[in-house]
Amino acid sequence: MPQFHIWTIGCQMNKAESDRIAGYLEQLGYQYTANQKTADLVVLNTCVVRQHAEDKAVGNLGYLKGLKKVNPNLSILVTGCLVNSKIENLERQFPHVDLFFKPGAYLDLLHWAQRQDIATEIEQGLLLPHQPPPATFVPIIQGCNNFCSYCIVPYRRGREKSRPLPEIVCEVKELVRRGVKEVTLLGQNVNSYGHDLPQYPDLADLLSELNQIDGLLRIRFLTSHPRDMSQRLIEAIASLDKVCEHISLPLQSGDDDILKTMRRGYTAEQYRQLILTTRSYIPKISLSTDVIVGFPNESEEQFARTLAMLEEIRFDTVHGAAYSPRPQTIAARKFKDNIPPATKKERLRRVEELQTIIAGEINSRLTGKTEEILVKGKQKGKWYGRTRANKLVFFVSNEDCLGQLVRVRIDKTSPWSLQGCPVAD
Repeated sequence: MPQFHIWTIGCQMNKAESDRIAGYLEQLGYQYTANQKTADLVVLNTCVVRQHAEDKAVGNLGYLKGLKKVNPNLSILVTGCLVNSKIENLERQFPHVDLFFKPGAYLDLLHWAQRQDIATEIEQGLLLPHQPPPATFVPIIQGCNNFCSYCIVPYRRGREKSRPLPEIVCEVKELVRRGVKEVTLLGQNVNSYGHDLPQYPDLADLLSELNQIDGLLRIRFLTSHPRDMSQRLIEAIASLDKVCEHISLPLQSGDDDILKTMRRGYTAEQYRQLILTTRSYIPKISLSTDVIVGFPNESEEQFARTLAMLEEIRFDTVHGAAYSPRPQTIAARKFKDNIPPATKKERLRRVEELQTIIAGEINSRLTGKTEEILVKGKQKGKWYGRTRANKLVFFVSNEDCLGQLVRVRIDKTSPWSLQGCPVAD
């Protein structure tokens, strides 16, 4: 039986797309291997949001070039955000690659398989994971129209294109039939879903439809843009029982001038009011956010405003990143990357240090509480899963808990995870 390996780096969208590619290859008779050296086919699903991620992808392509010299029959496929509109340039730079296909361009993969006489029929429906995990990602919209000045995503994934609502509902029903209990709806800007479709359905409409599916226990979505976080969506989260009380809402900076230069489309005060509104409708909401430190010309005072916002709002999770100039983007063209690496590193350390304290205090309030966990797997002898508020919980049980809802009393907390013991219903 031929073997395949998929190497994935980057966002949840890449993970979801890799799952679908794996499902298709398994349908074609391939078996997964964790070792690139033993694979007959290797797929690289790449990311270029940060220079470090792009360097990793290019380095892996160099490694695979060596493997192909030893095994000329090795097939190498590349997708993800490394693949831009100028595929011919990539083909010249990496002639050992058999196929470059853009993110989500599954038909290109299917056509390639047909040309190799691997597949006789082109069926995009085969792209669902054959044995999906209990919690699965479902892409609902590709691309982004916002063109934040630092972001390369619109240049690589293109403009926003929503999937038809009935298609998504049908897909989720099939995933539930295959054992899925929780879905996370994905998009670079997930809450702008539907604006390009007939009748203009929005994310609230889609959540309402999915909430009616028997056997589906939980619904999540990410990532949201604050500018598109509507009152209607907030009310839907508050009223629909399967939609989890967790929102990912990137702030990026707490300074208005930096936000304007980033082209984020909101001020710090508008973001603050959005959080207040959300918490008034959903008091138990947990919030995660992203911040970028060391953006061009960011002063110490401007960075301090970001820290002040983090301390004021008290997010459950903060994903910090140092600014990395990306080719083609507005920021790379207009601004010099003039914040020293050491300063970026120090500012990132201060963000992480503050958030460790805040997350530790938030999580400590759960000590002694009983939380309902959807179990996703087992690690080092312990079952793990997440609360509705997206808190990671570990516990020990001799039962087979995979995919089950388990009530766990929290006995120990840290800024990053919780530990507990299962309790009877």
